[in-house]
Amino acid sequence: MTFTITDIVSIIRKIVDICLVWAIFYFILKNIRNNVKLSLIFKGVAFVIILKFISDWFGFTTIGILLEYIIMWGPLALIIIFQPEIRAILEQLGRTQLLGRHKTLTVDEREHLVYQIIQAMEYLRKQRIGALIVLERDVSLANYIEKAKKLYADLSSDLLISIFFPNNPLHDGGVIIQGNRVTCAGAVFPTSSSSKINRHLGTRHRAALGIAEESDCIALVVSEETGRLSIAVKGEMFYNLSMDDVRIMLIDELRPKQDLDYDEDEMDEEEIYEEDN
Repeated sequence: MTFTITDIVSIIRKIVDICLVWAIFYFILKNIRNNVKLSLIFKGVAFVIILKFISDWFGFTTIGILLEYIIMWGPLALIIIFQPEIRAILEQLGRTQLLGRHKTLTVDEREHLVYQIIQAMEYLRKQRIGALIVLERDVSLANYIEKAKKLYADLSSDLLISIFFPNNPLHDGGVIIQGNRVTCAGAVFPTSSSSKINRHLGTRHRAALGIAEESDCIALVVSEETGRLSIAVKGEMFYNLSMDDVRIMLIDELRPKQDLDYDEDEMDEEEIYEEDN
């Protein structure tokens, strides 16, 4: 069986077409996983579709008609309600950091990063100075960096303390750290409207949770009123943490994914070994 040039070109075109479709699906699923709001939308859509199949299977006429209207007008409603999230995804598509620009830190760099942040938070906590420190990971925060005061400075506890010191013009905003460098200060983040957040917490905590809901970043908060420490990550807020808690969470969250997978494999092997013995 021989192939002509036309057949080869046709096969290559189909392969490229399939690869592009999978790349689009990968990008969409990656953003859904890293964005709490989008994941809720995805779950809601999946629930409606599954319910529609069930109603058709059992012949539920009334609920079937209602679900048809939801499926018909639902996409338009989602576009209107979730316009900011959709716009953010489209803006991210236009950036060069399509696959993420998080710098993989060495062990020494991670230790230095955690040490400097912990030193700064310890001082800020004792002095009751409010602070919001955001560590970028795979999802780019370039949209917030563009509107903030650029620094591009080496990370140090003294620098973080001076930024959040009272009467500093950048005191009320947040700091964004990319890799092991302070990229900007005075960043403004969207505030979360989640009903789960403690109503006694202020704008700084809501901003931390808001950016953690929209990206995979780590948001560290020092309360100005109480000096208590909190961390927002993966769309959840962890309150009233000790310095040891913050240190352990930072170390775990900053570890590269391959290291976590390796540790999980080791644990599985140990469990199998113990069961065999």
